[in-house]
Amino acid sequence: MERGAVPRPLLTTCRVLLCVAIAYLMVDILAHDWIYNRDGLGIPTDFVNVWTAGQFALDGRPSLAWDWDIQKQAEVALLQQDFKGYLAWHYPPPFLFVAALLAQFPYAVAFIGWALVSMVPYLAVVRAIVGRNSGFLLALAFPPVVINTLVGQNGCLTAALIGGTLYLLPLRPVLAGVCLGLLSYKPQYGILFPIVLVAAAQWRTFFTAAIVAAGLAFVSWLQFGSASWQAFFHGLPRFSQAFLHNGDAPWWKLQSLYAFARYVGGPETLAWTLQAMLAGAVAVALVVIWRSQRPYAIKAAALALGTLLTTPYLFMYDMVVLAIVVAFIVRHGLAGGFEPHEPTVLAGTMMLASTFLLVGEPVGLAANLLLAGLVLRRAGLWWPTLAVRKPSHGCI
Repeated sequence: MERGAVPRPLLTTCRVLLCVAIAYLMVDILAHDWIYNRDGLGIPTDFVNVWTAGQFALDGRPSLAWDWDIQKQAEVALLQQDFKGYLAWHYPPPFLFVAALLAQFPYAVAFIGWALVSMVPYLAVVRAIVGRNSGFLLALAFPPVVINTLVGQNGCLTAALIGGTLYLLPLRPVLAGVCLGLLSYKPQYGILFPIVLVAAAQWRTFFTAAIVAAGLAFVSWLQFGSASWQAFFHGLPRFSQAFLHNGDAPWWKLQSLYAFARYVGGPETLAWTLQAMLAGAVAVALVVIWRSQRPYAIKAAALALGTLLTTPYLFMYDMVVLAIVVAFIVRHGLAGGFEPHEPTVLAGTMMLASTFLLVGEPVGLAANLLLAGLVLRRAGLWWPTLAVRKPSHGCI
């Protein structure tokens, strides 16, 4: 494969998937299946819990956002129709700042604005990682992006913060720490970062992230009061019971190993055991990779992928983070050349993720495992030959 050129199969796949995504979104809009239906009633999607939580914050009653029954009443009033189950708010209090900002706009304006604005840093980060304009194509074509847009979720923001942390780490470690600290709004994706930062002796990023996260928590406590934090922690057991025990989501919407084990009928104990074993293996592999002299792009791809593999709570919209993994693999290939099988694997991963739109099956785990195999091969994890050395801080 020629160095310095994005493989044609990957570019072709991206173009096809971008056309499919645009067509899918246009069909939904023309069919009145996005934001409002033909009767002018709001369609129940994830964004409704963000907007209503923001309204509670603006009204001076932020703790009510974590009351499932009260929040559903507000959601039903906004949408002007009832719906099954709950669209509950379960984020830490700092994310109420975003929700309150969005709630100052009419619902539809806030919905569309959030989808567009949150996509900007995501596009910028993927473009920066790839290092050329084809990064925009890769970012827009990644199938989970359209899912994230349709439900008004924050997958693009999560991907931007993870990608920004990893891109800036060898260049601007303090700014990388700021990105990581902001990621505390989704703490399940920050678990591996402290382990890796300590292993790689990236102390400036480590302490900056800790200060930013603590600062956000303190400011949210000043703004929204102790009751908001109490409500958040009080609601965690019910949230865990609903999504990780009962499967209210249901299971096919989650893309983790834990959820897949439950999806195929496995008992909860087995599912937790498998998830814990995978998380432990990923953590060990990351420490070894990050303490080696392996190229930085491979280290970054491994860590971004690890954030997806270790959490049991992984919805398809958060699979936007997988675009960060692909971007770093492409970056590495552009610098040193692609192996013959890599363009096919990368294109196949993107195509596989697109099938979720059509069949609604938990294909995200398969996509993650495909890329895991590619990253491990690039990392050369043949354990006897992998030297543990001083961390490498190169950009490639």
